[in-house]
Amino acid sequence: MSVITALLLGSLMMPSAFAQFQQGGVDKEGTWHAGEGLKHGDYFSYEICHVDYKECAEFGMDLWIKGDVTSGSETKWLAETVVYDGNKVVVGEMELGKIAPEPTGGSEELGVYRGAFKSSVVWLSAFATSDGPSHGKGPKAFSATSWGKIGNIGGEQVLPQVIETVTVPAGTWETVQVGWKTGGASSKVWIVDDFPFPIKAKTFTHVSEGIPPPEYEFTLLEYRENVESSPFVGIVSTADKFAAQGCQTDIEKTTAVKKSTVGFDYQVHVFYGPEDPVQGCEMDWLIKFISKFDDTEFLNQVQFDFLVVDDNLKPLRSIAQEEGRPFLYSPSGQYILDLIVEEEPGEAKYVVWIYGLAPEGIVPSTASDYVEIPVTIFAGEGGSPSIPTIPDPVTPSTPAIPDWIKTNAGWWADGAIDDGSFVQGIQFLIKEGIMQIPPTTQGSSGGSDGIPDWIKTNAGWWADGAIDDNSFVQGIQFLIKEGIMNIS
Repeated sequence: MSVITALLLGSLMMPSAFAQFQQGGVDKEGTWHAGEGLKHGDYFSYEICHVDYKECAEFGMDLWIKGDVTSGSETKWLAETVVYDGNKVVVGEMELGKIAPEPTGGSEELGVYRGAFKSSVVWLSAFATSDGPSHGKGPKAFSATSWGKIGNIGGEQVLPQVIETVTVPAGTWETVQVGWKTGGASSKVWIVDDFPFPIKAKTFTHVSEGIPPPEYEFTLLEYRENVESSPFVGIVSTADKFAAQGCQTDIEKTTAVKKSTVGFDYQVHVFYGPEDPVQGCEMDWLIKFISKFDDTEFLNQVQFDFLVVDDNLKPLRSIAQEEGRPFLYSPSGQYILDLIVEEEPGEAKYVVWIYGLAPEGIVPSTASDYVEIPVTIFAGEGGSPSIPTIPDPVTPSTPAIPDWIKTNAGWWADGAIDDGSFVQGIQFLIKEGIMQIPPTTQGSSGGSDGIPDWIKTNAGWWADGAIDDNSFVQGIQFLIKEGIMNIS
């Protein structure tokens, strides 16, 4: 064997110390740092979720850079901010640093949302700031092989990976995708040269085994420059509306209920407050899903809904539907939920409806089970107060569907026609344009041969008029996305 061959084989087979270091960098001149180009009059609208806030439940955050504010010896950006969180609106201010645009102060009521914003939209300020000498970070070159290493055990390099054209609701942008791997999943953040914040991200938490859950995701919905006056005039915090109508605003979850589901598949522990909820006011819940075998063991990856039902268990209200989702989801077995009490004075039947245990996007293999929690609702001062109307920044349009389709849906839910017949009928309606499905990415098989139990339940509820057309369409979108229903 020649010397050259031996050297080549040796270089291929020899374990390398450099295997621990991934090399990145893209063919683009210039640098970037968090907050780059931020200025008075900038307006941003984001949709955000973070694992530390309701396990990545989405909320909207709009902020407008009002100007400067002095805090001690430091000059910061002052940002007027509005959060849209389900039925709740929070109005306040955030103070953003100028070296790194991290929120360091502001309105107390924005505290939890400031934390989510800091740990998601401006997370890259941990690596790239405007001032290098004082913090040892400074702007980072797009061509750099690495921007640094994430801090968790086994963390890998944060790398500029590829130049990519990306379209978000705010527009189409030429971006640099910055990414890293953690727990076997690839996390990605898309940044734009001379733009203060990333426009999009999808990242995952570090886990030693199993499917990594999301750590944070966000998307830029709108961006405007040179907005000279506050775009939030007339928007009032939900808490202020509640206070004005005599509602309790400092809520503690003091009432506890511990029950097994009717099929004895799960234990559910709930804590809610106030003890005497009032129509038109807010109510807070903490729901814990516990193993039926061990009171100390939380269940993971729970797909469920929170319903209000009548005496025949027919749903009158679905919190998942109100949030525009097919189901609620708790990776850890604990879920914080707040809602506005819409129910009439008297006894309301709240139900925690559990579809099963499975990662998001995977159909649970078990039948649904539920637990019912009756709660007495009281009238507000001077009678039933009006329920605040909260603007929804992302309200899906409701497709028009012929009534005769409901007959088929009811037959299918009752078992009178099989899955194949139901799917073929929906396929025909979509292809003929009778049923309008909003844009849906066609997925591959999600690993299940059957249609999820919760979709059949939804079909029955829809046939009975318990849920609206849009909620039924969301179920069909789910089938298409997961590859259970294929549309040519």
